[in-house]
This record gives sequence, C-alpha cells and structure tokens, in this order.
Amino acid sequence: MTQGQTPTVGQLKQIIRKRLRSGRLVAGLLHNMRKYWPLYAMALPGIAFLVIFKYVPLLGSVIALQDYSVFRGLQDSPWVGFKHFETLFRYPDFQRVLVNTLLLGALKTILAFPIPVMLALMINEVRHALVKKGIQTALYIPHFLSWVIVGGIVFDVFAISGLFNIVIGWFGYDPVLVMQDSRFFRAVYVITGIWRDAGWGTIVYMAAISAIDPQLYESAMMDGASKWKQMLYVTLPLLMPTILILFLLDIGNFMELGFDHVFNLLTPMTYSVGDILDTYVFRTGIQQAQYSFATAVGLFQSVIGFILVHTFNRMSRKISDGGLW
Repeated sequence: MTQGQTPTVGQLKQIIRKRLRSGRLVAGLLHNMRKYWPLYAMALPGIAFLVIFKYVPLLGSVIALQDYSVFRGLQDSPWVGFKHFETLFRYPDFQRVLVNTLLLGALKTILAFPIPVMLALMINEVRHALVKKGIQTALYIPHFLSWVIVGGIVFDVFAISGLFNIVIGWFGYDPVLVMQDSRFFRAVYVITGIWRDAGWGTIVYMAAISAIDPQLYESAMMDGASKWKQMLYVTLPLLMPTILILFLLDIGNFMELGFDHVFNLLTPMTYSVGDILDTYVFRTGIQQAQYSFATAVGLFQSVIGFILVHTFNRMSRKISDGGLW
C-alpha cells in the first residue's frame, strides 16, 4: 500500500491483526484515551446505553428455549428446546403473516429508502438560506409526531366525511372506506412512513453533502457541467458510501416494520394484508403472557435480519470494496 492511498477493508484487517499480536493496538488505545479523554467521556453515555439496553437483554433470549414463568425465573423455568419455534412454523396463518411482513418490508425498502436521498439532493440545490432552513424544518416536524397521532390523522382524513372523500365527491365519485379496504392498506403504510420519516432521514445525507470539497464543484463548472451534471457526477458518487452504509443498516431492520406504525393503521378488515409478525406476537404472545413464544419470534426476525445484512455486506464489498465490516 503506497503512502496516501486509502486502505481496503482486507488491508485494514491485516493491520489490526498485526497490531493485536504486537500489543500496539491496546497501547495505542490507552494512549488515545488518556490524550482525548473528554471525547471518550462524551461517548460514555452512548456506550452505556448500548451495553445496558442492547447487549445485556441478549442474555434473556434463552427464554425462547424455555417455558418461561415470571414466578419461577430463568433458573427454574423448564427447558423445552425448539418447541416455540415449531409452534410458530406450524401456526395456520404463519405463511400469511410472513408474506405480509416480507412484502411490507420490501415496499418500505424499495419505495421509502430512496426518498431521503432525493430530498437531500434537492434541498442542497436551494441557494436561499432562509428558504432552505424553512423547507428542512417543515420536513423534520412530522417525525416528532407519535404514530398514535399520525394514525388518528390518517383515519380522520380517510373517514366518510373526511377530506379525501370530500375531494373525490367533487368529481362525482362515491365515498370510499379506505382504512377498511384491504386494497389500500399497503399504499397507506408506505405513504405515511414516507411523510413522517423521510425528512428526518435527510439529516445524515445533508451532513455528508456539506463535507464535499467545494473545489470539486468549481472544477466541474469550469468543465461546463450544469447543476444537474454536478449533482449526478459529483454529489451522488461522493454520497454513495453513506447511502450504502445506511442501506445496510436499514436492511438489518427488514423484518422489523415498526409495531406502532402498523398497529395504529390496522383494522379487523385489513388483517389479511396488514397483520405482520410484530402484531401477531402482540396478540398471541404479549397479551396472553406467552413471553417465551414472543422471544422465539423475535429471535427468528433477528436471524433473518442478520442473514440479510451479511449477504448484502458481502455483495457491497464485491461491488465497491466497502461495507460495514
């Protein structure tokens, strides 16, 4: 590797292995911690949050292999092996629930993921600072509304006397019960997700765009590149590593569609297309205190997410020599 050249993932792994063997990595880490201790102190609450709320609860995953009872605890609850996984796979509606989860996950990834990227690219082209900040603020605000409020707004808009039916009535159409019609549920799910979270998703992309060297744009302008070509051949390629990382992180949550999002839009008439693993677990696991079964379903979702992340990470490394690891 020549001086000034960016190392690949494989080269970085070799460097880390060599330093681990020589002990230089640990010594360097301790030196950095002493030198930059204020930065490590700032990171400490985040690290504590991850350990307490993400890693420690993993120990409780063993109850998926038990008939867990809150009165007996982890030690005295009987071990049943893969009984709860078998119950899940033999559930008569398991195929329908799994297909709904996969379809909604695919729609969310394909249709909703690119929207923040496009919004960030468009916002970046707004030159008036006040207008730019106003657009960003207007796009951020929906993210701070809970799904309970968003669900209430959606039901009011699509009610018989709601705005949607009033507008289509002007054109001579009969009222439509959108939220009680299974044909519209998936479209409503995707649209509400985009409306609430797309603006918030632009924050990372806007930060990445702001780090691009302005001299690249000046060079492109000298070569006669229009604004469109500057965006296409300068901004987008330099934004691609950030897009790739966020895509891999999003794929990890492919099976986790957001319980509150789906639950607050569901009605008994839309269960056939909207009932997903999270809502199924809530009804059959949480409400009936079947904690072992609910944990088994959660582990199943996590395994699928891990497989997807690992697969797409390997693909990204072959395509662009980058990835999460």
